[in-house]
Amino acid sequence: MSRRVPAKGLFWSVLLAGALLGCVQAEMPEIAEGRTLFLDNCAVCHGSFGAGDGAMAPALDPAPANLTTISARNGGAFPKARVLSVIDGYTRMQRAGPDMPEFGLLLLGDTVPVDTGDGIMTPTPRPLAALLTYLESIQQ
Repeated sequence: MSRRVPAKGLFWSVLLAGALLGCVQAEMPEIAEGRTLFLDNCAVCHGSFGAGDGAMAPALDPAPANLTTISARNGGAFPKARVLSVIDGYTRMQRAGPDMPEFGLLLLGDTVPVDTGDGIMTPTPRPLAALLTYLESIQQ
């Protein structure tokens, strides 16, 4: 015995699925897209190549992190979820003092599915995914 889905229910299901899929792009951003965002938002502190030697670095306490050694500091693994939460400000919510600024515009726009290491594809704002792709590419 088969169940029939009412036409009205099917319409709304298809409409909702289409709307949700329209907000998610299927492919991760290229490294170049992340590098452009990095140069525009991060290089002033972290340096053009992520070594923590940007123009503002001497004035900051603590000094900006060397972003080329993230994997080395984590036993050779690139901690995607942790990196994303530092960039978007989630892990900095409770801290006092002059931390890395939050970049709210990086949370806007389309999303891409990102596997942060748990095997689950998580919709992530495209600019954050682009920065993640770039940072992973500069690991030494």
